[in-house]
Amino acid sequence: MTKKTGPSLDWCEVRLSEDENWWVIEISDKENWDIEDLGIIDPKQFLYINELLDSMNEFGLDSQIVDDAFFTFEIKEELKGGKIKLERVRDSLLKAEDLLFALPDVLDEEKGPYADFLNHISQIRVTMLNDLVDFSESYTQDEMEEVLSEKQNNDFLEGKRSHFSDEIISILEFVPEGYALDDDIKDEDGENKDDDYSDIEEELVEVSDKEEKLLPNEDLKWEEDEEKEEEATPYEGGAPDEEN
Repeated sequence: MTKKTGPSLDWCEVRLSEDENWWVIEISDKENWDIEDLGIIDPKQFLYINELLDSMNEFGLDSQIVDDAFFTFEIKEELKGGKIKLERVRDSLLKAEDLLFALPDVLDEEKGPYADFLNHISQIRVTMLNDLVDFSESYTQDEMEEVLSEKQNNDFLEGKRSHFSDEIISILEFVPEGYALDDDIKDEDGENKDDDYSDIEEELVEVSDKEEKLLPNEDLKWEEDEEKEEEATPYEGGAPDEEN
């Protein structure tokens, strides 16, 4: 099934901001889209999101709901000022061989395909939590949404822009405060180990760089060697006269 907002959604221009997220700054369909704080999910972000979605397959993830939630774009050309022009493609986000940008279909924020997608993954995440965590009472979707809504409101009050990737990942990785999944614990342990090794490697590199800077050049090295040889040359004269 092909989604359309009209024939004019053909391209958009995006820019990478300091928060490492891509934001739409120009779009072909100005009539239907408000580009103020309109984020777009880049290929790297979606690869991570897709990894999290994979864990939901055994709990009933509907891939069609995922596909219907996004418009897909590929890179057309680089523009001046750090901008990139993206061109609309009609590929499945989950099955595409090329790396694609994903623009959530938020033309109807409350009942549209993206809203259905968020509700779908929220339901599955709660099902996963109740299956994997021994709660005294079943955890509910309302409880999860209340926690996430409070966090989103706090971010808004602090002046942080809400990006679609953060919104999705916050659902896919959600665990109630005071609880942890076994996989999360393993991941944290793995990350700590990686961090430890990386810190050591960074220190080694820094030391090597300092040592390299401290090494004398060849001319100085030869001069120092000659001075050492002169200092080390044994006394060849006779024994000193003894004082009478």
